[in-house]
Amino acid sequence: MDMELTEEQLAIDETVRRICSRFGDDYWTDCEAELKFPEAYYQAMAENGFLGITMPVEYGGSGLGVTEAAVMMHAASGSNGGFSAASAIHINMFGPHSIVVHGSEEQKKRMLTPLIEGRSKACFGVTEPDAGLDTTSIKTFAKRINDGYVINGRKMWTSTGQVADKILILARTTPKEECKKPTDGISLFFTDLDRERIEVRRIHKMGRNAVDSNATFIEDLHVPQEDLIGEEGQGFKYILDSLNPERVLVASEAIGLGRNALDRAARYARDRVVFGRPIGMNQGIQHPLAEAWIGLECAWWMVMRAASLYDAGKSCGAEANAAKFAAARAAFDAATKAVLTHGGMGYAREYQVERLFRESILTRIAPVTEQMILSFIAERVLHQPKSY
Repeated sequence: MDMELTEEQLAIDETVRRICSRFGDDYWTDCEAELKFPEAYYQAMAENGFLGITMPVEYGGSGLGVTEAAVMMHAASGSNGGFSAASAIHINMFGPHSIVVHGSEEQKKRMLTPLIEGRSKACFGVTEPDAGLDTTSIKTFAKRINDGYVINGRKMWTSTGQVADKILILARTTPKEECKKPTDGISLFFTDLDRERIEVRRIHKMGRNAVDSNATFIEDLHVPQEDLIGEEGQGFKYILDSLNPERVLVASEAIGLGRNALDRAARYARDRVVFGRPIGMNQGIQHPLAEAWIGLECAWWMVMRAASLYDAGKSCGAEANAAKFAAARAAFDAATKAVLTHGGMGYAREYQVERLFRESILTRIAPVTEQMILSFIAERVLHQPKSY
């Protein structure tokens, strides 16, 4: 069993870290404080080909696997930008996957190439205020007309909606009560974000403020037939293709953030002198940080296992969910201990760990809660009866 990264994966890690090093703490502090999307960073990643790392070569991508994307996103969140650096480019890693698998050749060329080149930005309209994780209960509806569809509805937590010009929308095309199965009758669209028909309202939140999240209101949005992905009514199945990759990538991002926080804490513990000695000489400081390292390291190899299974075309649902759970817990633990190691200065913006701490809690909530993961493991691995 090979537990080492390949030369290509190591090169990805090194290159991403070199690019990210151009954007220091001050850059990310300003983006956070001013609610400003990190455009310069985004374009730097685009110019170096990283926005299309998992997309097909024929459309300008690199054609690599989820494992390589996980290495890349781990490096991005391990930079000064933390989770904001990862979130700014996150949707490119998994969002277009449904287009890659189910789109026509014309759609792939028209939709993917601008995303890969950084000329276009997309946001993801799936979650709704009254549905949450119960995706089959979404109410956004796409009504069939002669030349396409008219969509009305609401979406929540639409990240990058303030800067996007495209939106991937999941909507019902058949009412739930008229379907044989609740997963039927849902369709997927990738279309222009027409701001005359779509209101994108920023949600003010605890952290990750360099990347906006929004409540989205869609009113009489006309979507041409050519913007329907695949077959009408099959959209729920299409988004399932991207669920495990997204869990793997969020897990890798969480670990990068946790290691970022841990590195800052370890450095501070070496440098901070109290009572004539570095505080890092005290086991009360050493042991919590050592525990944080162990947790992050264990979670990282679960991420790599899940990613390798996915890239090999094997079942990885349990591993992807377990990786996301373990990574989020480990990142939150590391970020918490980083703040505590800094003492009072951990509460100050100067040392950045308070920003990483605020971002770390998000990894425990999104894109799937810990409770849903535990239920999945209990039912699919331990063969317990379904609880909901």
